[in-house]
Amino acid sequence: MTADAAHVALQVAGSELVTRSGRPVLLRGVGLGGWLSMENFITGYPSTEELQRRALREVLGDKVYDAFFERFYETFFADDDAAYLASLGLNCVRLAVNYRHFEDDERPKVLKDEGFRLLDRAVETCARHGLYTIIDLHAAPGFQNQRWHSDNPTHLSLFWQHRDFQDRVVHLWEALADRYRGNPWVAGYNLLNEPAAPTGQSLAAFYTRLYDAVRAVDPDTVIFLDGNRHATDFALFGEPWPNTVYSVHDYALAGYADSGPYPGVSRGRYVDAAAVEATFLERTQYMLKTGTPIWVGEFGPVYSGDPEQDESRYGVLRDQLEIYDRYGAGWSLWTYKDIGLQGLVHVAPDSPYLQQIAPVLAKKARLGVDAWGSVDTGVRHLLDPIEQTFDTEFPNFDPLPFGRRQWIATLVRHILLAEPLVDDFARSFAGLGVEQVQELADSFRLDRCRTRDRLATAVRAPDIDPSTAALREG
Repeated sequence: MTADAAHVALQVAGSELVTRSGRPVLLRGVGLGGWLSMENFITGYPSTEELQRRALREVLGDKVYDAFFERFYETFFADDDAAYLASLGLNCVRLAVNYRHFEDDERPKVLKDEGFRLLDRAVETCARHGLYTIIDLHAAPGFQNQRWHSDNPTHLSLFWQHRDFQDRVVHLWEALADRYRGNPWVAGYNLLNEPAAPTGQSLAAFYTRLYDAVRAVDPDTVIFLDGNRHATDFALFGEPWPNTVYSVHDYALAGYADSGPYPGVSRGRYVDAAAVEATFLERTQYMLKTGTPIWVGEFGPVYSGDPEQDESRYGVLRDQLEIYDRYGAGWSLWTYKDIGLQGLVHVAPDSPYLQQIAPVLAKKARLGVDAWGSVDTGVRHLLDPIEQTFDTEFPNFDPLPFGRRQWIATLVRHILLAEPLVDDFARSFAGLGVEQVQELADSFRLDRCRTRDRLATAVRAPDIDPSTAALREG
């Protein structure tokens, strides 16, 4: 390793991440969702990425479909995006990836070059601006959890039932580790986003196998391991492994779409700064006990556009950041760019893209189909009798990962109502040509987007001059 690389490459030293030359580094940055791993609330489609892509290809045809996504990859995260993040004093981008960029289900373990080229570009772009990257396998074959963000069209996590899915993840990570070993700007490998295994033992066994496989290829790069139950439960871990960070996700109860005022009652619980800290301490108990680094791999409220509600969400954010500072925790805000719900940067409301899909967005909101960002007020007439029936007939039914009410919501709102809405989304692109879809994709260019000014101020490093980190805010 060169002297310059030693001043950059990271390793775990007790409760800190440090360079090989010994300089402490606290990773603070953003997650890049919606790019190499798409999510419905981030770019506006209903249901899952796979279903969206299939429907768009049927409507657009291969040529126009390819033109749209090629331009989308270029514009969603480019050099000026990395420069903007660096201007805020941030130093890390967690790159969420979907396995489908690297292999097809029809040809498992046959790796595709294009996914690696896109990932290379992001790593190199970030490095040019002094940003570390963490490669995050956000969607694995067979779905490592029961939710939409693993590109799961069902309510079942098949990953834990079929060894073949696990074999494919091991194979993919061996290839990723071989490609990025020795790259000092790759801060680490986040092996599996938000697993929801049926038992801690099953997750521990797979992590052991995967860790050993990656270490056989790359003995040096830091490994990041999410806890079970969506990176909140670390009871499965014993003695910490060498050069490993245990990554917690810390979404606050008062920061969801259906949350109440803050401080105040959300989902039947009173939440204030003390409650937010208590949740953080519960989730990070393992790290505090073992003296390993605390890194919050995801956190962040959602914003409704209602000034009073959003004031509460900024209060949650303020308290979370203060807690992280107090405990020396690094963090990665979810998410960098979207169409307006949560992102640090968002597509302009009058953009061609949002105008094109406006009727679908209105219908999505009315039916509450997105698990993240939607509320169920428009479909309570459907949910009430189902929930009451389950409360009466199956009072002890408590399915993974979050109980029967979330399970019902997944089946009714996020599958039954969302899947047919995918066709509505695709039809909104019908008849468009190459230049037209490229113009839609250009809506995601940074110079056409808006920043969320309060959020940018909150995450900006204290020694950064705000005048050097300004975009068009709104």
